[in-house]
Amino acid sequence: MTESSGDGLVLDSGIPASSFAALLRARGLDPKWETDGSSGVLDAPEGTTVLAFRYDDGVIMAGDRRATAGHYVAHRRVQKVYPADSYSAVAISGTAGIAIELVRLFQTELEHYEKIEGRRLSLPGKANHLASMVRRHLPMAFQGLGVVPLFCGFDEQLEQGRLYSYDVVGGSYEETDYAATGSGGRDARLYIRTKFTDGLTETGALELALEALVAVAEEDTATGGPDLKRGIYPNIVTVSSRGYAELPDAMVAEMARTVMERSP
Repeated sequence: MTESSGDGLVLDSGIPASSFAALLRARGLDPKWETDGSSGVLDAPEGTTVLAFRYDDGVIMAGDRRATAGHYVAHRRVQKVYPADSYSAVAISGTAGIAIELVRLFQTELEHYEKIEGRRLSLPGKANHLASMVRRHLPMAFQGLGVVPLFCGFDEQLEQGRLYSYDVVGGSYEETDYAATGSGGRDARLYIRTKFTDGLTETGALELALEALVAVAEEDTATGGPDLKRGIYPNIVTVSSRGYAELPDAMVAEMARTVMERSP
């Protein structure tokens, strides 16, 4: 059934409007990631360690900048932490190219929902929607091209920061204090667990995030710590009642230098 109004847009009433991905699927325009499995596992660059934890004003999220392909360093300046919208952030690990496209589609989905509905999706709603997007990539995960994000945001109803982790099949888990994923995720969680305290300031949270990445880089060859010589520093953002904010490179660089000078 088709509806029209004067010279305005012509709409099919059966097409969903609040989901951009559903709209694309209905038009047959949705991006497809498919392999037939006959050529074996692709050696695509992998994004490695990302982490997030609560601090006094909200949540801090950080990622190293290295991508690997097998035993090689594929890229040294990969961005792994992105804004999802003005009050949430998403970090990627797994197959880098697919993960970046997933983030772009997620950003578009949230923007589309906000424009159509006239309000932001709730934070749990955003987390659940990201889970469904990861779940739709399950056939790719079976080919070794999985994506495992972290998601965080400021819940404007509860007035607190919240964070979520995922598994490769799209399971979504709200974490109480901290989370990490990627090749160095286990080491990052262990480090943060020994140092985390309630009521961290933004400066204290930045320091802990950098310490964790430096510690992980000592154990995991796929994780790149701060590179003072090349001027490559982790991608670090905060999400608080003031919204999403990326910490300036100069601030991260100064703290990274301090952390590395006292590192054993």
